[in-house]
Amino acid sequence: MNPLSKALLTTLLLGLVALTSSAPAAPTTTTAPFTPPGGLGTNSTPPVYAPMSEFDFQSMNLALNQEWIELDLFHHGLAQFSVEEFEAAGLDAEDRYLIQFMAEQEVGHAIALTNILGPNAAKPCNYSYPFTDVRGFVDFCQKLTRWGESGVYGFLEHLNSRDAANILLQSITTEARQQMIFRQFEGLFPMPEWFIPGITQSMAWTLLSPYIVTCPAENPKIVWQNFPALNITNNPAPDEENLSPNISSNVTALSFPGREVSLTWDSPGKITGYDGLYTTNTTAGDPKFVAWITQLNTTYTSLTNISGNSGTTIQPGGNIFGNNTAPLVNSTIFIAITDADVFVTPANISMINSHIVAGPAVYQSG
Repeated sequence: MNPLSKALLTTLLLGLVALTSSAPAAPTTTTAPFTPPGGLGTNSTPPVYAPMSEFDFQSMNLALNQEWIELDLFHHGLAQFSVEEFEAAGLDAEDRYLIQFMAEQEVGHAIALTNILGPNAAKPCNYSYPFTDVRGFVDFCQKLTRWGESGVYGFLEHLNSRDAANILLQSITTEARQQMIFRQFEGLFPMPEWFIPGITQSMAWTLLSPYIVTCPAENPKIVWQNFPALNITNNPAPDEENLSPNISSNVTALSFPGREVSLTWDSPGKITGYDGLYTTNTTAGDPKFVAWITQLNTTYTSLTNISGNSGTTIQPGGNIFGNNTAPLVNSTIFIAITDADVFVTPANISMINSHIVAGPAVYQSG
């Protein structure tokens, strides 16, 4: 070996010794082939499909109550209306079977959550529905599956049990498809948004509880807050567009930026939910803003013309990432009255709970 090569090799070896001496010790566990380091729950520990906290139990208990009403709702609509009424609304035998199959999907979702929650899992309840015809049934299904979907998105990433969250995620992706199908049954554009908003457990419970009449006495009490009800007195309605069931349509919106929205709301302290067990509550101050919970954003507009428990606001404009094909307010979204325009993101949406005066309500913007 010539002197230059020997000197170069010596330098490289000294550098390698210096590098390895200052490097941290190698981890005691090895990464699976072709798997980068990091991630949660990727080792060989057997998964545990059970609540790991009271937060887990109560979140999934709420989700199970949502699954039970969806199962009952789909069966109820098929039984309440005749073949002739469905066909007059443009829904044929194949469409009715799809609704029946969606009910069967809910059986699976309810079984999965019951197995996770164990012997204290909630059982089906008795329900009351606000529709009198097929189109009203379809519209209520499309709204209820949206708040069921968004209600899970709001808490899924906060569950202590990542294993149970995985099962719940696999069920809620099916519910997202159900919601889109009901939009198609209404003749609405099937997916006018880029992102689906998440809402808190208290928001989902506020929307769900008025439709539950009685439950088995052994059902675990739902602990989430019930906010005073919010009513949109001029909510856009698909019926006003004279739409027919369709795979898609060019009706991408039912409302527009600058539209005046009229609101009324309840005072706290009203009995709601089943068996007289629940009372509405708020910890917020005076009503000042309207929160628009949509896509990735919570946007605020001023609440104006306040008179007692009524007021108005203006639908905001804006687009997602500045793209004019993605209006900020579109699809089936949520609004609530707040005492402050507190900044929240999808990951900490629950920080808005203490500021809610009333709501949410479902706003049918597109």
